Amino acid sequence: MSKRIIAVNAGPRKGWNTDTLIDEAIKGAQSQGADVKKFNLYRLEKYTGCISCFGCKKEKYKGQCIRRDALKEVLDDIREADGLIIGSPNYLSEMTASFRALYERLIFQNLTYNAEVPCCNENPIPVLLIMTSNAPDDFYSELIQNYKMTLTNFVGPTEVLVSGNTLQIKDYSKTDWPWFFNAEEKYERHETVFPLEKQDAFNKGKDLVL
Repeated sequence: MSKRIIAVNAGPRKGWNTDTLIDEAIKGAQSQGADVKKFNLYRLEKYTGCISCFGCKKEKYKGQCIRRDALKEVLDDIREADGLIIGSPNYLSEMTASFRALYERLIFQNLTYNAEVPCCNENPIPVLLIMTSNAPDDFYSELIQNYKMTLTNFVGPTEVLVSGNTLQIKDYSKTDWPWFFNAEEKYERHETVFPLEKQDAFNKGKDLVL
């Protein structure tokens, strides 16, 4: 029976850096026979982050977010999956608001407030966390490590892939940004380094299934 992987794009731009790396990871998982379902959070109907209703703390719904909005299907599918690919661009030194909404509810449903058994997740699954950023690769290392630790503790063993100094637009000459960015360096990195990151994403997608 093929493994089922859930992929989540928490970025808004179809076909750009985050979406591309997620798709490469999907291809890697599929190369090992996995069945992959992809969600694009920016194309879902209205949803929110955790609203502190504490429904997931009731024994009847233990480990399940009970809020019924567009994230319910995503959360339900992750709960039944064999692996998770999730990616977000970095906006203002954080993941996107869409990522945070899912992240809050994904983690909080498994948090027990029990010191002896802090997590009630009975189906730990491997996670690939992808972050893209205009800043250098190591600029947000503390941020990404904090996410890695929390996802590992409450969802499952987490690998990360960070792509920094990304190409934001196709033509910087049409903007007044070049005084701030070295556009030529960005073009060169996109042509030389980004393909290697795509291959890394592919390999990490394979590893989710192996």
